Amino acid sequence: MSGFENSADKEMTFDPLIEAIADYALNAHIESEEAYRIAQHVLLDSLGTGLLALRFPECVKHLGPIVPGASLPGGARVPGTRYELDPVHAAFNIGCMIRWLDYNDTWLAAEWGHPSDNLGCIVALVDYISRSRVAEGKMPLYVKDILTMSIKAHEIQGVLALENSLNRVGLDHVHLVKIASTAVATAMLGGTKAEVCSALSNAWIDGASLRTYRHAPNTGSRKSWAAGDATSRAVRLALMAVGGEMGYATALSAKTWGFQDVLFRGKELILGRELGSYVMENILFKISFPAEFHAQTAVECALELHPLVNERIEEIKSITLTTHQSAIRIIDKKGPLFNPADRDHCLQYMVAIGLLYGTLTAEHYEESIAKDPRIDALRAKMIVTEEEQYSKDYLDPDKRSIANAVQIHFQDGTSTEKIVCEYPIGHRRRRAEGLPKVIEKFETNLLTRFPRKKSADIMNLALDYERFIQTPCQEFLSLFVI
Repeated sequence: MSGFENSADKEMTFDPLIEAIADYALNAHIESEEAYRIAQHVLLDSLGTGLLALRFPECVKHLGPIVPGASLPGGARVPGTRYELDPVHAAFNIGCMIRWLDYNDTWLAAEWGHPSDNLGCIVALVDYISRSRVAEGKMPLYVKDILTMSIKAHEIQGVLALENSLNRVGLDHVHLVKIASTAVATAMLGGTKAEVCSALSNAWIDGASLRTYRHAPNTGSRKSWAAGDATSRAVRLALMAVGGEMGYATALSAKTWGFQDVLFRGKELILGRELGSYVMENILFKISFPAEFHAQTAVECALELHPLVNERIEEIKSITLTTHQSAIRIIDKKGPLFNPADRDHCLQYMVAIGLLYGTLTAEHYEESIAKDPRIDALRAKMIVTEEEQYSKDYLDPDKRSIANAVQIHFQDGTSTEKIVCEYPIGHRRRRAEGLPKVIEKFETNLLTRFPRKKSADIMNLALDYERFIQTPCQEFLSLFVI
């Protein structure tokens, strides 16, 4: 059913990693039915999360044409709006929306990330390509093409993340979004292998954003639009490559001047496993609350404790948070928190909200809630410790747990039970419980933007899998126009 066409390749040899990614993007046949079914849920979840973000003015201010009036009739549409934009800036818009609330899927490995960020590129391009083809009397792309490219983008980003830790050298994970999106975007545009390699080489040469905006004292809202920026750059590089722009054969390995020597401390970039559909099959959904994923199980523990401590908040002497090394590295924060981006990456803040309110929503990161003095009072009583077994199980490919435990100690010497949660509801081990809630979340998010009848029409199509995957992309995305 795929509508992507590729012409004959030129002879040129690039770094083996670049060639392997290009071969996969162009030629891999995805056979896993499980991967396609999960990709269906990822697409719906990501679109719904993007619609929910439209309730927040700080997100909406980034949307629309890059300059007033610069729309493109017949271009790529931005779901939940009336914008029609060039596919480069549409990718930024869609990527920004999906990522804004820290509520889309997650991948945890040596490098962390959110592979559904790539849908900013994929959704923008399929709409643009399909609408252009139909206007020319050609066959459109279909929703199954979205799912196929989503599986491939997830796989490229996620497998690169298995063994290559950008955060250890101070670089941000959205660089891997740029790499994955560049590969699939160039393939979608009909690029040859040489053109995909050329685009990828330029994406690596771009370098990577610093993680400055994800860490105190500089945590800020750039972390919510950084993925949109990366995926839009990917579309730009793909368009340049299919337009004939040259590539650079040793963009990774060149002595002194390649990515590995300049930015990766001379270490060789590797693929952690053969590229297939592993990442999509094992992706982590954020289902119950928008929280940095290393804290998801801690919040589940806090919600379980809420009814036991809600009437005894003033009696709490200390709170023990037992966690894994990655959580300590990213979200163990003391001191003032200055904005929502700071708060949704603070383990202690998220646990405090769960204990106090018995829930956690995007609104809980806003100033109106954050000024509650009980939150910082509870944070000051929290002791964060690492459990080595949790850290080992986090890296175990057969487990990939994200364990946390919470225990409350009272002034009278009594304590609650130590509540332990190893696998969040969005984990593969809890799919039977989690996937129906992904659909519930999608419907809830649709209703924040569309009337009930339109929401029902979208749901009826989205849940009829065979009809859904055979729906032309432009028809599916037209349902999301306001």
